[in-house]
Amino acid sequence: MQDKQHNDLEYIDNHWWFASRTRALNCLMRQVLPTTPGLRLLDIGCGGGNMIHHLAEYGEVIGLEIDARPVKVAHERGYNVQQFDATYSMPYADHSFDAITALDVIEHNEDDMAILRDSYRLLKPGGCMIITVPAFMFLWSHNDDLNAHIRRYTAGELKAKLTETGFDIWRVSYNNFFVFPLAAVLLTLRRTGEAKPDLASHHVDEDEYQVEMEPASPLVNTILTGVGQVEAGLIERVNLPVGTSLIALAQKPLV
Repeated sequence: MQDKQHNDLEYIDNHWWFASRTRALNCLMRQVLPTTPGLRLLDIGCGGGNMIHHLAEYGEVIGLEIDARPVKVAHERGYNVQQFDATYSMPYADHSFDAITALDVIEHNEDDMAILRDSYRLLKPGGCMIITVPAFMFLWSHNDDLNAHIRRYTAGELKAKLTETGFDIWRVSYNNFFVFPLAAVLLTLRRTGEAKPDLASHHVDEDEYQVEMEPASPLVNTILTGVGQVEAGLIERVNLPVGTSLIALAQKPLV
């Protein structure tokens, strides 16, 4: 079982979409997170801990996850993960964390503001909130259904929610800028009758612990991974104007 979980994690890390998101996140997080040791991070909606080994570069990581199945996987991987619904008051004291991540999480919740408000409570003054979400409702697809999404966001909508919570905005950038035109065409074709990918999902299959990632051939995966490397270099410098997803970094004010 542990070998399977290791292989799953290796596959996810090497999949172009996940690798591109991780690379873009790292480019931005290195700009804002202190390099001093001893940081405490909370990864909300961490699933089986697919990002914890990356986040651990910045300090000690605690995970929260609502579903018992990925929590079991995270424990088998040796991660500190607690089963909990983050839309309720999370079981930590005020000002407990230097950084909180909610990576492709809040779009699953009717009350996304509840997660943002309680994250604000948990962050130390000056702490960093890091969020990724899918972008643009017109890109809604079969994958959103499989993932049990409730909404997709624009940059303006995400900024407004963070500002309403009390955060100062550092960066909000679209991601997957270069694949955006291709994705828009592909999703349109699928809506008009092209076969949808047959992907496993823990939202519909009790034997699964996460949604299966859409496969790409080795050549396509290599090309798109390279595109993601170029895009990460851009995101490090500028906010991209469009894309299939969003990355936001915000700060709890010092006073």
